[in-house]
Amino acid sequence: MSLTKYLWAALGLALGLIAQPSVGLAQDCTTKIGAVLPTSVDWGRPIAETAQFAVDQVNAAGGVNGCQIEMVLRDTQVDPKVGVDAAKALVDLEGVDLLLGAVSSGVSMPILTSVTVPSGVMQMSCCSSSTAFTKLAEEGKTNGLWFRTFATTGVQSAVAAKVARDQGFKSIAVLYKNDDWGQDMARLIAADFAAVGVEVTASVAINDGQPSYRGEVTEALASQPEALYLALYPAEGTAAVREWISLGGTQKMIMANSLKSDEFRDNVGLQYLGSALGTDTASPRSESADAFRAAYIERFNSEPNGPGLANSYDAAMIGLLAMQAAGEGASGAEIAAAVAKVTDPNGTPITADTEGFAQAKEILAGGGTVAYQGATGDVRFDANGDVSAPAVVWSFNESGTQEVEYLSLAEVDAFIASLK
Repeated sequence: MSLTKYLWAALGLALGLIAQPSVGLAQDCTTKIGAVLPTSVDWGRPIAETAQFAVDQVNAAGGVNGCQIEMVLRDTQVDPKVGVDAAKALVDLEGVDLLLGAVSSGVSMPILTSVTVPSGVMQMSCCSSSTAFTKLAEEGKTNGLWFRTFATTGVQSAVAAKVARDQGFKSIAVLYKNDDWGQDMARLIAADFAAVGVEVTASVAINDGQPSYRGEVTEALASQPEALYLALYPAEGTAAVREWISLGGTQKMIMANSLKSDEFRDNVGLQYLGSALGTDTASPRSESADAFRAAYIERFNSEPNGPGLANSYDAAMIGLLAMQAAGEGASGAEIAAAVAKVTDPNGTPITADTEGFAQAKEILAGGGTVAYQGATGDVRFDANGDVSAPAVVWSFNESGTQEVEYLSLAEVDAFIASLK
């Protein structure tokens, strides 16, 4: 071949490669997902960091459908209006088809009804437990776009009733946050406590941002309860409990998982919380949960003791697996439909880490399905996007919290059945 013909052939080959963007350039792309989480509060930041941990592991496995994942994070401040504005920005401006969040049913609900469902975006929450979502799904109003890795308020309410019964309480007053989650908790608690013979002497709503809760606390105290149940978040919980203690209220308390916070413990004072017991959903005693704990300690140099951490990890990982299963350029509805392919009890079991995600990609590419085994165990969603879970009773100590009692999924289900 002459030099001139050789140069023309080489030029033709080069132009041919340029004309095929899939050659050598397939990895040079980014896909955005959204996250609306309360990073401005101390217990919210670790939830967001844990979601990013899952994203980092997926990117180490080559990303999703050949592209690296960028999690665009917006702070909700646990405020419904701020949360809706943040979600709209992620959907309308960033063009995300998968949204992680939010924390608090009172924030997740308006995002679901006014942003993700109208826009056809899949929403996966780590930390929203209201049974109102179940009802909405049963009515066909979520369009199959809603999932959550946190069990419903029914679990926490039932376990709280068990704690009250086991402690021998005969009467209890309830202070609850005046939002979707708190109202749901108050309704369920009234029924569950009655089922175990505990009288709810008063059920008082607590609103955000008040300078004092003396009036509400005085109302609850006037009913002369033997104990106090708290379905509040740390900010208003701290203020309400300080008022309660200062007015001579009992230190016998039962707390929802929302108060599993160093901020709450430190601002109230551990000396006033020695008789307080909390409830929470729990990771199962399984190899996958143990593996997550070990990986979390290696990454963050601390135990994953905060609320919603394991749930946040699983929400992010399952969402990204579903994106992989749905294929490049999939819509929110297509991603949601693919969740079944990655949480299939008959699929190939995969671990919740970089290696597991890489294995899942090969299986899905071959037309198979996978059974995700994650930080909260073998996650399985029902038709409404709900999961069930084991539970734990906990108390505060100087380093954070400690487990008092563990209830397996079978024990939780059996106790809930006994209440009915």
